[in-house]
Amino acid sequence: RVQMVESGGASVQAGGSLRLSCAATGITYYRCDMSWYRQAPGKEREFVSNINYVGSTTYADSVKGRFTISQSNAKTTVYLQMNSLKPEDTAMYYCKLSGNNFCGTFWGQGTQVTVSS
Repeated sequence: RVQMVESGGASVQAGGSLRLSCAATGITYYRCDMSWYRQAPGKEREFVSNINYVGSTTYADSVKGRFTISQSNAKTTVYLQMNSLKPEDTAMYYCKLSGNNFCGTFWGQGTQVTVSS
């Protein structure tokens, strides 16, 4: 059974940095995408960043140049380095495993990031 567990969320001041991690367990197929999404109170969940199994990355315009996604060599952990944090980055951050039918779709439980001005 695949499980995704996020960690690294915290409260920081604007301009600060955080590194989120998401560990996937129970994976048997590794050619999958791993993504980060976020959801602020009262708003819909939105895409933040994605990395595929060959390491190609995409970012939402709102985080380009500030956030960097990466993954472990074993493709079981995905990281999100967040620099120059802004109050509008405050949200619950979720990781997602997805791809073809062999990957399925799995979400983590979320980790809270709060950025104060």
